[in-house]
Amino acid sequence: MKRLFIIGFSILLMNNLSAQKKNITLEDIWANGTFAAGGVYGLVSMNDGIHYSTLTEGKVLQYEYAKVSSPEIIVTQNDLKVNGNSIQIDDYQFSPDETKMLIATGTEQIYRHSTRENYYVYDRKTNTITAVSNGEKQMYACFSPDGTKVGFVRGNNIFIKDLASGKETQVTSDGSHNNIINGATDWVHEEEFAFSTAFFWSPDSKKIAYYKFDESKVKEFSFNEFNSQLYPSEYKFKYPKAGEDNSIVTIHIYDLTGASDKLMDIGKETNQYIPRIKWTKDANLLSIVRMNRYQNKLDLLFSNANTGESKVVYTETCNTYIDIHEAQGDYVYFSADKKYFIITQEKDGYNHIYRYDMTGKIINQVTKGNWDVVNFKGIDEKTQTIFYTASETTATEKDIYSIKTDGSGKKKVSTEKGTHIPEFSKGMKYYINSFSSANKPAIISIFDAKGKQIRVLKNNEELINKMAEFNISNKELFMFKTSEGVELNAWMIKPSNFDAAKKYPVFLTFYGGPGSNKVNNSFDGRDFFWHQLLAEKGYIVMCVDNRGTMYRGKAFKHATYKQLGKLEVADQIEAAKYLGQLPYVDITRIGTFGWSYGGYLSSLCITKGADYFKMAIAVAPVTNWRYYDNIYTERFMSLPQENASGYDDNSPINYVSKLKGKYLLIHGSADDNVHFQNTMEMVNALVKANKQFDLFIYPDKNHGIYGGNTRLHLYNKMTDFILNNL
Repeated sequence: MKRLFIIGFSILLMNNLSAQKKNITLEDIWANGTFAAGGVYGLVSMNDGIHYSTLTEGKVLQYEYAKVSSPEIIVTQNDLKVNGNSIQIDDYQFSPDETKMLIATGTEQIYRHSTRENYYVYDRKTNTITAVSNGEKQMYACFSPDGTKVGFVRGNNIFIKDLASGKETQVTSDGSHNNIINGATDWVHEEEFAFSTAFFWSPDSKKIAYYKFDESKVKEFSFNEFNSQLYPSEYKFKYPKAGEDNSIVTIHIYDLTGASDKLMDIGKETNQYIPRIKWTKDANLLSIVRMNRYQNKLDLLFSNANTGESKVVYTETCNTYIDIHEAQGDYVYFSADKKYFIITQEKDGYNHIYRYDMTGKIINQVTKGNWDVVNFKGIDEKTQTIFYTASETTATEKDIYSIKTDGSGKKKVSTEKGTHIPEFSKGMKYYINSFSSANKPAIISIFDAKGKQIRVLKNNEELINKMAEFNISNKELFMFKTSEGVELNAWMIKPSNFDAAKKYPVFLTFYGGPGSNKVNNSFDGRDFFWHQLLAEKGYIVMCVDNRGTMYRGKAFKHATYKQLGKLEVADQIEAAKYLGQLPYVDITRIGTFGWSYGGYLSSLCITKGADYFKMAIAVAPVTNWRYYDNIYTERFMSLPQENASGYDDNSPINYVSKLKGKYLLIHGSADDNVHFQNTMEMVNALVKANKQFDLFIYPDKNHGIYGGNTRLHLYNKMTDFILNNL
């Protein structure tokens, strides 16, 4: 009897302890910093490959990779005084010999990647600070390879500052707003080819290769900026929509020695793209990546910097499209011995690493298998060892591998299951790795190149302990098969007090666009905690990666070509059907949520898929691909003039008559990416069809809808809508 009492008391105690756990609030997520994670910021590997630097609380500190030691203070904000006042260090870079630093301060965000700021040169030997230029803020300042000069962009023109004499030289003079851009990118190249700096020093510091964008024929888009003004101002910028004129791009090389400018031969066709340029190891040879308008043919050109003459050394074609995106970085790597270059391509149906000699003749395919390389990370030139990340085990995980350039000696460097994001030292001897899994925040550690852990920099133990105080359920990763026999990756979060005998509503969240994944064995940060909040309010939260997403090979990713929305929505409907087979799901209460491309899919689900979904939230959605930019849209859809049905057949605007459930549209009025126009046209269609819906607009907010209390307000709005309508 006594034993039974002890057991009963223990169970009661455990239940009480469980009951004492707290529920997550939106203030915890978006206002109080309750679940803030630690990180390592401003990471730079030093020249010796033995040390690295970070930016911490206004200090640039130097550490050793291999051992624990007190950091060396390189510079602090208190050391940097301009007119007697300290300046904030927003970013920094070292000169090639590391005796000087470029300090960026007063940073203003322009678009996704572009910024403007004030730059200063800090001389570490003399402890002096000098402005790079006076007056208007600069963009993309960088040292020349010999460290004697700084190049930068101002007012759409390129300038050079000689650090010894202080002389400022203007390289270009025709730059003008919404007309000509030198050394920086136009909006669409920045957004869709993921680069913004568009000038590059030659290895010998004697030349600068740069882009010139002629935007004169590109149509303008405009929106009002309210900013509590009596009369709103109008913001105008060049934005080429699907099927419309692009900037005409030319590539130039400025020779500092003779102050001369040479036009590179990129062919007679002007209706094309130049997504990358990069100097080879030869100071007189520039590589240029050229793509046709359809983005299904790519040429790698080698251009003579002195004559401007170019030759094609490599060509790739595809019956769908070729990706040039952020994950590919420079696209091409040139070996130090000037004997070969390395690229990744999907030639055999999966993204793999290939090696070519400098004439364009293939040497070997380095990686092989039915899996995708995620990122080429670099080469240890001494041992001819390549390091890369790949989703070899599953599309939901990212591991680190090494392999010899000849394809031999492949090794899996990382060991833990999850997502690894490494940053290698110069010389590839060490790497700092950010590792997380579905239910565990990132752990940031130093490893040697063989994968041996040296030490942990940030274990986020404080966050993990904080999480233990709250009701949090495990995110479960799994696969299910559709009625068409397609296997889809998914995750699910159930309430912590889940009872399989009950029926639960389901909140289905997704992105679903080409080249993306939301089902990952990695930590989702604030989204993780919002999903936990919803789970504790009685919802099952689920996410599915439909066809068109990444790291399952070319066929899976390219399946949506010329018909965006068709297969993606079909797969999300299949998710609803799968849920209907589960005894603990209330099939009459399935809701969807998505942002951007996800907002597009959510809008299609509640209209085209109205029989399966009770509720939908669409944040900043595309509602008709005719309204979106041409580089992205035409890559996947071709031109609207040639694929009208592909554009119209899966536009949610054309399915509003089917709407039966509750629908919330949210948009920022100053969204430069997915224009507010998309939501306005959706509203017009809904009104014409006499369909009721909810609408909320955030004035002067861009595609991210953030700043001040905005995110807290947004998530309160969405959470209330879910609670009231699902």
